[in-house]
Amino acid sequence: MTEDANIRTGGCLCGAVRYEVEGEPQYAGLCFCEDCRKASGGGFIPFMNYPRARFRVSGETRQVRTGLSDGREAVRNICTSCGSLLFGGEYGRDEQHTVYAGTLDDPSSFKPTMAIMTQGKPDWAVIPEGLKIFGRMPA
Repeated sequence: MTEDANIRTGGCLCGAVRYEVEGEPQYAGLCFCEDCRKASGGGFIPFMNYPRARFRVSGETRQVRTGLSDGREAVRNICTSCGSLLFGGEYGRDEQHTVYAGTLDDPSSFKPTMAIMTQGKPDWAVIPEGLKIFGRMPA
């Protein structure tokens, strides 16, 4: 984090894209859906959700759009230089953004409280103790 304990910062692998988020996330967790697993190349994506007014980004990103099984569209932003997966949503347009916690400068500041879309997760993808578990997307 920066000197201001109320601001978290992060960015891509090469440093071309930087972001900062203000305050605590609206919610934070791990998503085990097939879409997130394939996008991340891992067993889940660690995420934090912030309203648009508390999220700022600088640098060029490219949006990757994929259809979801429920008919919605996932919009993910990657660095145009190194390809790092950074955040979800259309910057400056959507009301909220999903920040991928692996891109935080201080990943120890990530405190997940839930695991979502756990139905169908691979056996090797372990859910940490103490998280509220949702087989599907919480309502």
